[in-house]
Amino acid sequence: MRVFVTGASGHLGSAVVPNLLSAGHDVVGLARSDTSAATIEKLGAEVRRGDLSDLDVLREEAAASDGVIHLAFRHDLMVNGDLAGAAQTDLAALTALADALADSGKPLVGTGGTAMLVLGGIVGRPGTEGDTFPGGGYRIDAENFVAGLASRGVRSSVIRLAPTVHSSLDRLGFIPTIVASARQHGYAAYVGEGTNRWPAVHTLDAAELYRLALEKAPAGTRLHGAADEGVPFRQIAETIGRNLAIPVRSISPDEANGYFGFLGTFAQLDNPTSSAVTRELLGWTPAHPNLIADLDAGHYFQA
Repeated sequence: MRVFVTGASGHLGSAVVPNLLSAGHDVVGLARSDTSAATIEKLGAEVRRGDLSDLDVLREEAAASDGVIHLAFRHDLMVNGDLAGAAQTDLAALTALADALADSGKPLVGTGGTAMLVLGGIVGRPGTEGDTFPGGGYRIDAENFVAGLASRGVRSSVIRLAPTVHSSLDRLGFIPTIVASARQHGYAAYVGEGTNRWPAVHTLDAAELYRLALEKAPAGTRLHGAADEGVPFRQIAETIGRNLAIPVRSISPDEANGYFGFLGTFAQLDNPTSSAVTRELLGWTPAHPNLIADLDAGHYFQA
């Protein structure tokens, strides 16, 4: 396949692109800067200049491709608290991609997050691929849009990624942010008893899942990118504290925003997530280190 990938130079894209190339696919990556273009070229893919606001570029490349993987997201808006703006930009980009793929039978793989399961009201049990919501929440509208493209002749699927996509490629994600907070404050923190659970997935396992979804996910499929079903946040904090040789402390919910910044709410989510359906449907078998083992590998704590 000729595959168009948005976000090709990012953390996840830098693993997805090599995975696609090694499987014999040709890749065109969207690049918004000279730095991004150089990264994509180094990975071995073709470059198309533009960003998520260049809707004509998105339409043109989607129409010229055999499939699309949409990874790009306005994380800069999210970090600054404008979740709505980031979500609106994402939905507009997806609409442009969909317009080009309608009635083609070609695959479009979108990206969501498992955190939406909690925000949608799933509590007290692991979220499953069958859990859906009518809309209105963070990235829920985009997910529903992608799944609904099955009725427009697109072999669409959406991967709900764990909040922790971890590996040595992860420089700006949630774990580096939490490690930076621990360094800044001189102690690693969890909220309350720290029993809330985060799912996690290694970057390379997530990259494999995107390729499998592109190649064979049925239209309208929701998939879960979660290898660890749920790691207690206290265990994450204790592992960070051990590796930084600093104390580990419980903080109150009122202190969470001051300590974690924009992650204050996320750090309190209890988000256990099952990927049993995804594994059986696509034959996905995560094979890389789990979150705690990856933290203990030490790369997150190098100066």
